[in-house]
Amino acid sequence: MRIALAQTEPLWEAKHENFERAERFLQEARERQAEFVLFPEMSMTGFSMHPEKIGEPAEKPETLRYFAKKAAEYGLYIGMGYVEYREPKSYNRYAIISPQGEILTDYRKIHPFTFGTESVHYAGGDTLSFCKVGDWTVSPFICYDLRFPEIFQLASPQAELIVVPANWPEDRVGHFKTLLKARAIENQCYIAGINRVGHARTLSYSGDSMIVDPLGNELAHGGREEELLVADLDLDMVRKYRETFPAKVDRKPELYRKLADGLHI
Repeated sequence: MRIALAQTEPLWEAKHENFERAERFLQEARERQAEFVLFPEMSMTGFSMHPEKIGEPAEKPETLRYFAKKAAEYGLYIGMGYVEYREPKSYNRYAIISPQGEILTDYRKIHPFTFGTESVHYAGGDTLSFCKVGDWTVSPFICYDLRFPEIFQLASPQAELIVVPANWPEDRVGHFKTLLKARAIENQCYIAGINRVGHARTLSYSGDSMIVDPLGNELAHGGREEELLVADLDLDMVRKYRETFPAKVDRKPELYRKLADGLHI
């Protein structure tokens, strides 16, 4: 499967202008014969703490309707992030849409970023999400979720590709790069980390979007500018590697639960 990461610089809280800017990435993805294109976290607004301004109703959100139309128009699977408006707290979401315009999965970020005040405005989700993209099983997480390996271990027995859209600031981008590789190696799957570039309010973003294979090798690595990163993924490689080096059979989830209970975690 050929995937494409749209490393963008969204205009701040300017959804409709960003819809127009996103289209050139979809055009390029089609020209480069990608099947699945992924945008960063809060794709069309930036990482805003104003859900009352950028949020959308749970029923027929505008961003999903727009990208459902574009997925059908371009014949692409598309992953994109948006905000579901709720009271008293909203949800940071990431959806994957089929080339027929069907919403395949719509994940709620499990770990709001307390350090960045996200948890003041956004509630955390409580479920994992999976969908089929062709023959692949794909699971999305969002940005800060990357720091919590437990959920990746729960997802990876099913998922051959885990996608991590982000708005990860330059100050800590070294962590982003290291953790993407670690999650790929630990879970014996492909990891796609889709970050943004540019500046927003007081933060700078250096991109560094990456596609990493199950051995921890970089297949694509973005620079500091807007660009479309493309790589070919091999499903047989994932399956054969898991068969020849079956590390997961040695995990002890029941013991881990007992240890956590004993430590009152």
